Amino acid sequence: MSAAPLVGVLALQGGFEAHAQVLRRLGAEVREVRVPADLGGLDGLIMPGGESTVMTLGIEREGMAEPVRALAAAGTPVLGTCGGMVMLDRDHLGLMDLRARRNAFGRQVRSFEAELDFAGLEGGPLPAVFIRAPWIEDAGEGVTLLAEVDGHAVAAQQDNLLAVAFHPELDGDPRVHERFLALVRARREA
Repeated sequence: MSAAPLVGVLALQGGFEAHAQVLRRLGAEVREVRVPADLGGLDGLIMPGGESTVMTLGIEREGMAEPVRALAAAGTPVLGTCGGMVMLDRDHLGLMDLRARRNAFGRQVRSFEAELDFAGLEGGPLPAVFIRAPWIEDAGEGVTLLAEVDGHAVAAQQDNLLAVAFHPELDGDPRVHERFLALVRARREA
C-alpha cells in the first residue's frame, strides 16, 4: 500500500493535538477519535496522556471501551502515552498484561525530563518528558519492557500494543512515533 496510514488520536481529553502534529510531520493522515464510528478504517490508534479518571469517564460516556478493545484485538497497533498507558493496563481497558501505577513519580511539581536507553531505538538516548507520570508496577510474561527510570519500567510492548509513561509528543524526538508507525506499516503489509 502506498497511501499514507490513517492514525486515530483519541480526542476525549489530553494532549491529542500535539500527537497529531508529530504524526502529520511523519507522513501519516490523522483523525481525531471521539465516538466509536471514528474508529472505522484506522490503521493505528494513539491514546494520549491526560487524567486517567476523566479519560475513563469519557470512554464510558461515548461507548468507546468495547470498540477500542475490538480494534486492538483485531491487530491494529495502539500507542498509549502517560495516562494512555494507564488506560491500556489490566485495571482499565485490559488490553496489555501490565499494571500501571498512576502518578508514580509524584505530583505535577515532581515532573521531570530524563534521557532513556530505549530498547530497539537507534540514535542514542531518547529524551523523555514525565508529567505526573505512571510507571509499570507489574508486567506479564508476554510484555517486553523497553526502558526504565530509577529501576522502574516506563515503556513496554506487547504484540501490537506500545505503552510509554512519558510524553513523546513534547520532546521534539519523533522516534517513539516512528516505532509506532513501523508497527502500523508492518500490519498494513501483512
